[in-house]
Amino acid sequence: MNEASPETPPEVKPSTPTNLSREIWLFVLRTVNIRKGADIKGTIEGIEKDIDFKGPNLWILICSIFIASIGLNVNSAAAIIGAMLISPLMGPILGLGLSIGTYDWSTLKRSLKALAVTVFVSILTSYIYFSISPLKEIQQELLSRTTPTFLDVLIALFGGVAGIIAGSRKEKTNVIPGVAIATALMPPLCTAGFGLATGNYSFFLGAFYLFFINSVFICLATIMVVRFMKFPLASWVDQKKKRKAQLYITFFVLIVAIPSGFIFWGVIKKSVFNNSAKRFVDNEIVFKDCEIINQTFNYTDSVSTIEIFLIGSTVGKEIQDEIISKLPKYELKNTQVIFYQNKDASSEIESMAGKVSKELRIGIIEDLYTKNEELLKNKDHQIKFLEDKLIIYQKDSLPLNLIRKELNIQYEHLERFGLSKSIEFNKSGQSDTIPTCLVKWDKYLSSSRRKTLRLAEERKLAEWLKVRLQLDTMRVLNY
Repeated sequence: MNEASPETPPEVKPSTPTNLSREIWLFVLRTVNIRKGADIKGTIEGIEKDIDFKGPNLWILICSIFIASIGLNVNSAAAIIGAMLISPLMGPILGLGLSIGTYDWSTLKRSLKALAVTVFVSILTSYIYFSISPLKEIQQELLSRTTPTFLDVLIALFGGVAGIIAGSRKEKTNVIPGVAIATALMPPLCTAGFGLATGNYSFFLGAFYLFFINSVFICLATIMVVRFMKFPLASWVDQKKKRKAQLYITFFVLIVAIPSGFIFWGVIKKSVFNNSAKRFVDNEIVFKDCEIINQTFNYTDSVSTIEIFLIGSTVGKEIQDEIISKLPKYELKNTQVIFYQNKDASSEIESMAGKVSKELRIGIIEDLYTKNEELLKNKDHQIKFLEDKLIIYQKDSLPLNLIRKELNIQYEHLERFGLSKSIEFNKSGQSDTIPTCLVKWDKYLSSSRRKTLRLAEERKLAEWLKVRLQLDTMRVLNY
């Protein structure tokens, strides 16, 4: 009998190229498959549950708006991130995407109504906060929410895709909080409230546009994922109406995205110009007896300018023309180069010093004595001039005029004030410099009966001055 023994292994057929490519393709499909493990019913119920804003959801929204507004006001990234994690703003936006993707018109109406309520409450709350806040300075966190670009569109789109995919899983992860931080729905609404409260309508329009494109592209991402995962349709739509709806959505998305594309292109051109201008200055404007103390680059679509502030030997017109002739080498077309030099005229020194911040003025003037000692050795009148200017700048090291205007707005009972840096000595002879503000209140707060109110105003004034002048300490004395 020729039966095979039990130890004989089964015949293994070698993989053909066709079978191998098919296995690779099946592996790729299994790897990128997002339908497996999806809880479609639970996802729909979860999104619909978070759409409406009433009761606790509304108060959570108001609290998160206050936190975000305070964070923007004091430039605190931690407070802003915390507000974005608390905020329930994603609910109506995901509801919009779900309802459009499944043709659920009743849910669409609910989502639009809820989104309108959230936007109105958010802007109103931030408007109230910034109207009563004494801090009106434009911080970097506020400024960064006013110029949305195409990159914000991409962040919103990919963030929305990640959010709806994570939300459709049975096993919940920490993706949703990350999406809330990345897409930043809350801070733009607070910045819009700041723009209304301060009358800065360009801030309002820029910030609201950022919120709008974030909302639209999160909604678009939700629509795409919902249809790709074949969520059940709430109502039947014929192919003609379906194509018409898709055309409307595409047209609307393009209208929303195009302005951000133009802004982004402008940002790219400005960045390219700044890099080219810096290389031009570093490589071409180098002198032995002359030094650059400051440089500014101003980009516009018509004629851009490079301003160079020089101290030392005078650079002649021929040398300037030779330097300017090298602009095409750095692809700096339609660019003007303006040289500011320290001639004997005091007005040009003043103009040059006015181009830099007050915090740098004292350092610049003091640095002249060491870096230009040989140059100024036989120029007694220049030394005397610079010594006089140094005394003036040391006295004006604090922005008194600007602070005076701000205090007049914020403290109506303040009659007089003075700012100085007091030098104090202890018994052992050790000294300490303490920023001091002397204040005199009007009759209303000078009354002994209002001592508690007066002390509270002085404490608030001290805290404001510390933030305004970026100081660690500030003492307020009443005289």
